Amino acid sequence: MFSGGNIVKDTGDALDKLFTSDEERMEKKLEIQKATQEFQLAEDKLDVQLATGQQEINKIEAANPNMFVAGWRPAVGWICVLGLAYQFLGYPLFCWITAWRHFNGPVPPALPGDVLMTLLFGMLGLGGFRTYEKIKGADTKVIGNK
Repeated sequence: MFSGGNIVKDTGDALDKLFTSDEERMEKKLEIQKATQEFQLAEDKLDVQLATGQQEINKIEAANPNMFVAGWRPAVGWICVLGLAYQFLGYPLFCWITAWRHFNGPVPPALPGDVLMTLLFGMLGLGGFRTYEKIKGADTKVIGNK
């Protein structure tokens, strides 16, 4: 996240030039290592705070009954399903029928399979987390009007 490692290394190199005895060098290297560890700890704490904040936002979004707020994950899931159905069923079937019927018109475009797989694996990861929530008994609310 931060590039403090280079600053600490440069400071250490400068201190090596300033202090001549081995004891002084070791003492300053220890101080630099301590400063590096403190910096890393502070960076890790910021990362945890960021992740915690994002979790709170996700909880608020998931609790919202409005489909345009809480329903974006299902929408992405349906887009993935439709894309995969087109790519692996519709497109090959269309190409086979047009070749069989000797149709010389334009062929519809193929979807990029790597993008679909990235979307699918991401959704499967989210689906796996949702399964974990269901096993643990997380509250499930119906999205939409009641």
